[in-house]
Amino acid sequence: MLNLGSPSIYIILFSLLLLSYFPVENIQVHATTPLPKNVKVPAIFAFGDSIVDPGNNNHLPTLARSNFPPYGKDFMGGRPTGRFSNGKIPTDLLVDALGIKKFLPAYNDPTLKPEDLLTGVSFASGGSGLDPFTAQLLGLKLGIEDVVALET
Repeated sequence: MLNLGSPSIYIILFSLLLLSYFPVENIQVHATTPLPKNVKVPAIFAFGDSIVDPGNNNHLPTLARSNFPPYGKDFMGGRPTGRFSNGKIPTDLLVDALGIKKFLPAYNDPTLKPEDLLTGVSFASGGSGLDPFTAQLLGLKLGIEDVVALET
């Protein structure tokens, strides 16, 4: 836990301020580790929050949605998909890099086909998290305590 009186909090805040000042849109990182030739990843299933939510919240009664502009302006077709991004999200980049598919669909997508499940989907929901207050605030019905209760 950070102590508000410690110098480290000021270093972090200064670093964030500095990073937000300089544009990073032209920086490209190419760091990949190739899989061995006899290894193939057949599917990716994602669980998480808005970082990997490709649109599951579009069909939920919640304030945590991103199915409106400017979201999706750099995604295929330039339309909002429910991704909390203007383009691809990390799971989209991962499945594309592994050669599985171009993007990871949302499990709640009404156009999802049964064969899409064979190569993976995302169950992520923006606004989910460890703090039950976040889910309550955003109108989500399933918080972490509910997920843990399902496991037992």
